Amino acid sequence: MLRTALPKLSQIQRPIRHRLDGVLDELRRIVLSDFPAIEEVNEYLLAARGKLFRPTLLLLSNEVGGRGRGEAVTLAALVELVHLATLVHDDAVDHSVLRRGMPTVNALWNHQSAIIMGDYLYSRSVMELTAFGEVELIRVLSRAANAMSVGEMRQLVSCDALSFTEEEYYRLIDCKTASLMSAACEMGALVGAPEYRAQLARFGHQLGMAFQVIDDLLDYTETEAVTGKPSGHDLREHKVTLPLIAALAEMGPGHRREVEEFFAEPEPTDDGIARIVELVTNYGGLEYARQRADAFGTEAATALIGLPTSAAVESLHDAVSYVLGRRH
Repeated sequence: MLRTALPKLSQIQRPIRHRLDGVLDELRRIVLSDFPAIEEVNEYLLAARGKLFRPTLLLLSNEVGGRGRGEAVTLAALVELVHLATLVHDDAVDHSVLRRGMPTVNALWNHQSAIIMGDYLYSRSVMELTAFGEVELIRVLSRAANAMSVGEMRQLVSCDALSFTEEEYYRLIDCKTASLMSAACEMGALVGAPEYRAQLARFGHQLGMAFQVIDDLLDYTETEAVTGKPSGHDLREHKVTLPLIAALAEMGPGHRREVEEFFAEPEPTDDGIARIVELVTNYGGLEYARQRADAFGTEAATALIGLPTSAAVESLHDAVSYVLGRRH
């Protein structure tokens, strides 16, 4: 499925590059506040933003069929704000001190500020969205935002992490990641060529599933620059993802007991994490997760069949290869 030379995000964004600049302008306009405490955090969040992948999906979907509308730029900014809000809340819930190598809001300010800022970003998104006066847009984005909240609660109340099943894992990442990517693509179509709405929503969902599986896989394979060992952030927080779920199904009692002892440790060590990664690798957990990510990627590409040929659709195809080939 992957090309020999994997596409870069900048290549994928080429058909809508001129519109992404407008997304940045809209982000600044929407979160503008005359309250210094909020403005200070907003400035930091915008400076620390990610690669605008979800806005990219929305704008590319909006170009399908050649009837894209200008307001899609504002919608792309709103999707990014909802994404930022979930990250701020996630970091607060997990007490994370770093995000993409930079201090989190709760680390730089405090836990309360992080919760309030996440709420502020959500509320500004809702206020801006209502200005469109289109119920379907509100329905799609609010459904995704609700799903993400439910996903976080599912993860939070999971009492026995090691009993987490593969089916429960898919339900979780559907809520946490796939829901917003699906919404982004669907909203792009709604203000473009709505006849492709269902197809593009399905594409976004399958791409989001692949994206999160790869993300969870990278936690086992990506190494820290200093230690040279697997980063293991999820394992450090006792989070169970697909590689471990798949490996546990194959483990004998002795090795499973090792995993149970690791999860009983309040403060996992680097060596402990490295040992779990070794077990997961030996029992085929990484390979299984890779296969599942590839399967979701195939479904995403299949969802694009029948769309009119264009540079935007080509970029959506490239987005599948980009997601599956991510190394960081």
